[in-house]
Amino acid sequence: MIAELGHFMLCLALAAALIQATVPIWGAKAEHAAAMRVADTAAQVQFFAVASSFAALTYAFVVSDFSMRIVALNSHSMKPLLYKVTGVWANHEGSMLLWVLMLALFGVLIAFFGRVIHTPVRAIVLLVQAWIGVGFYLFLLLTSNPFERLPLPPLDGQGMNPLLQDPGVAFHPPLLYLGYVGFSTAFSFAVAALITGRVDPAWARWMRPWVLVAWSGLTAGIALGSWWAYYELGWGGFWFWDPVENASFMPWLIGTALLHSAIVVEKRNALLKWTILLAILTFSLSLIGTFLVRSGILTSVHAFATDPERGVFILLLLSIAIGGALSLFAWRAPQIEEGGVFALWSRESGLLVNNLLLTVACGIVFIGTLYPLGLELVTGDKITVGAPYFNSAFLPVFGVAMFLAGIGPFLSWKRASKDAVLRRAAKCGGVALFGAVVIAVIAPSVSTAGHIGVFVALFLAIATCQDIGARIGWQKSTLIVAFRRLIGLPRSAWGLYLGHFGLAVAAAGVVTVSVWSHEVILSVQPGAAVQVGPYEFVLQETKNERGANFQTTLAKVDVFNDDELISTLWPERRWYPVEQQPTTEAGIETKWHGDLYAVLGDPDGSGRHVVRYYYNAGVPWMWLGALLMSLAAVISLADRRLRVGAPAVRPKKMPSAQPAE
Repeated sequence: MIAELGHFMLCLALAAALIQATVPIWGAKAEHAAAMRVADTAAQVQFFAVASSFAALTYAFVVSDFSMRIVALNSHSMKPLLYKVTGVWANHEGSMLLWVLMLALFGVLIAFFGRVIHTPVRAIVLLVQAWIGVGFYLFLLLTSNPFERLPLPPLDGQGMNPLLQDPGVAFHPPLLYLGYVGFSTAFSFAVAALITGRVDPAWARWMRPWVLVAWSGLTAGIALGSWWAYYELGWGGFWFWDPVENASFMPWLIGTALLHSAIVVEKRNALLKWTILLAILTFSLSLIGTFLVRSGILTSVHAFATDPERGVFILLLLSIAIGGALSLFAWRAPQIEEGGVFALWSRESGLLVNNLLLTVACGIVFIGTLYPLGLELVTGDKITVGAPYFNSAFLPVFGVAMFLAGIGPFLSWKRASKDAVLRRAAKCGGVALFGAVVIAVIAPSVSTAGHIGVFVALFLAIATCQDIGARIGWQKSTLIVAFRRLIGLPRSAWGLYLGHFGLAVAAAGVVTVSVWSHEVILSVQPGAAVQVGPYEFVLQETKNERGANFQTTLAKVDVFNDDELISTLWPERRWYPVEQQPTTEAGIETKWHGDLYAVLGDPDGSGRHVVRYYYNAGVPWMWLGALLMSLAAVISLADRRLRVGAPAVRPKKMPSAQPAE
């Protein structure tokens, strides 16, 4: 009965989405306010229906209803409750149901919190959201029905991929989808702007909070996924430039550009066309990421779908959404008249240059990700584009973008003093260069690129702190006055500074772990000491134990520094009998300066074990930096000015497809 109820509610959500996708457009054309407000009501009904459907599927997993195909294939009665719940989205069908749940959630939030948005614009935004929903509801019901019954239910399930039986999976996919799906709001606002002709600072202010929510979620989701791979897969790394990783990184890059571009529209009524295009591209890349993971063309722990029919369906949805939006942009964009003008040396120009660099960086990742797939499709040849390409092509461009991000706050709106900007940048650059030289002397390395990366990270951090100091006037006022000004800074300003400082911290962590880490892989017997950088790792013993639904070989590894015991690590080698799969659980001790990391491999039959020992310097800074960036967006979102309508503006409008309110 629960499966039938969940399926019915999914069909009801489709019906509500169809109403939301059709009635408001008639209301906008006829200037019928009640018809336009149908979008709000339909969004609420749609969310209630799809939430009920998702709850039904969750209940089926919790009670182990193996008469449902998805539960039988992805769960087991011995699984802990946490992993029964996370099993709901640790598969193709359930993850797509989570996808549409997030889409409906954003729709109902716009209906509730978007009252300041002019009714015709809000109606069209919800209409576009609904059409996206219609496509994915049909995808679920026609190709990926999560409520399919089995004619002969098994006594027990097949379990879930052991790699996904981890607390990180409980949060990584929802946060990632918060970003992926959240950018649909920017897409909908962009299409609504093209249809209604309403492109002005108020429009940017309506859109920017939703971009902040999506960007914050995607930042946290990417970081959590990287952290999960770091401690769960046991290979000591945090990023592999895997196509699935790149699929989430590309919309993050363009979404970052969109976030900054929307500020220019809001503050100066400029870069209107560019901002609309970025909004379309950001969600388009999210759809492309969904296609890569769900089409079956990639083999990954993240890629659940293997049915070509699903890939064709998603490709059709992708073509309609992206092609339709870009065609509308090509038709309507020439009629958009840009507003504010600005000089070459201005914050607008700085943000535009930064946008272009982020777009180029995204293009580099896009080519490296999709070129091998396109080549295989055309010629049948299989090639791999790995870290050497991305490091040599992407990192210089992104490094320049980071450097300019430090200079950006020095620029004033409309026109800036070139000499003043260069003077401030030179002071920060001198301090950063001195710091980089000191670090190079204390911790020498043959990597020139690494030292350049340290300089860029230091420059961004120092420039951010210097701009805070200049803004509160700490040199020209008393400490108490400066502190009061610091506390009184707008939350959006705190978001800017925290985001830039978090990026500097994360970049410092990436550079440090890439340049100054140490790794040793060898076969050892208990009692053997291995030197790893400044630390000595000693495998003391191994023992067999039993967990909730697995068997494990647990190792005790002591870590010494100058003959002083500073840590004990407990790496594991697990075996899941139901799934007939092994997993590796790394033993990790986090210090402020880096991680002590041990991995236990297979025994060689002579009492020895293959072990991998690492000292990963700077790793904690990466996670801290990502956390600061995600938190920065939340703090900016808390700024009341982003929750109220922008001042009434009478911008020059292009001919409207339907009358504005």
